[in-house]
Amino acid sequence: MTASTIRALQRGVSVLQAVNKLNGARPADIADATGIPRASIYRLLETLEEMRMVYRDHFTNKWRPTANVRSLSSGFREEDWVCQNAVPHILELGRQVLWPVDLVTFRNNRMEVRESTHQISPYSVHSGIVGQEMPVMETASGRAMLAFMPEEERDALLALLSEVTGRLPPFLMRDGELAVILERVRELGVGFRKIDFTPETGSISAPIWHNQRILACVTVVWSTKALQLERAIELYRDKLFETADAISRELSKSSEPQKVTSLLCARRDDLGTVRLADRVENNVTMAHERLYSEQKN
Repeated sequence: MTASTIRALQRGVSVLQAVNKLNGARPADIADATGIPRASIYRLLETLEEMRMVYRDHFTNKWRPTANVRSLSSGFREEDWVCQNAVPHILELGRQVLWPVDLVTFRNNRMEVRESTHQISPYSVHSGIVGQEMPVMETASGRAMLAFMPEEERDALLALLSEVTGRLPPFLMRDGELAVILERVRELGVGFRKIDFTPETGSISAPIWHNQRILACVTVVWSTKALQLERAIELYRDKLFETADAISRELSKSSEPQKVTSLLCARRDDLGTVRLADRVENNVTMAHERLYSEQKN
């Protein structure tokens, strides 16, 4: 590695640190913070954008870090940390409602199912759900995230999603204009989906908070042949609130992300499957079968 290569790397890291610290900076701001000439700042930002480490907010011309930046310092441990704390609670919610319950996080401009009770729910309509990526604006979890995040962040994210998807404001969904939908989400306290994405299912989703940030969402999914949205909200919204609040409290008691110990939080292998120990999976499945049998009787 040559001296010029090392210097370029040093400058790239300095720019990334500045963008991450300022969380919304113009090239001039970054140049002032780093002492790097502005012409070099532009080239470095373009390279970091190609690496999907930063993106430009086209409304304000400010550069911001993407979720990929977290992989440099924590290997996405924050998401694993949420997963570790959330799994017991989503299992309990699954035992109460019997319908599948998902833990969903935002990653790379999509919503991703990190954990799910689909494989052990007696009413599951899908399999292999963990690892599935879903659109933001059409899903209950994405709508919950958009509705309750700060306005400036929401505007920046919608601008980015518009660029990525080609959709333009006012973002007309199959069930209405996005802004109207998000206002309804705020009134209900939960994100909802009843038409878009997978019409055979509906869902409602509540955000999980930590330090005034939304880290993930808990989602209940049901068959639209069995339930209408209004009835599902009546039956499950309070339980969903309780679960999301319990996870948020759990996170507030934990000082920092920890190494994942729960087998239910094991990372996916290259095929996108979750490696669960047979003994754990069998025990949980048997417990759900007993509960289902008791409720039927």
